[in-house]
Amino acid sequence: MIRASGTAGFQGQPATVSSPRLTNAVAASLAVAALSLCLIVTLTVQATMAMGLPV
Repeated sequence: MIRASGTAGFQGQPATVSSPRLTNAVAASLAVAALSLCLIVTLTVQATMAMGLPV
């Protein structure tokens, strides 16, 4: 079986999928989500330690 040239792998020209503004917006929302998750985990751990619950 013979492959046509330029149809397999990463040999072709890269295609632009989204605009840079969209990429920046997605990156910013992921950063905010990660910080929020860290804050929630920190507050939960501190509240658990303050209540003195047995582990």
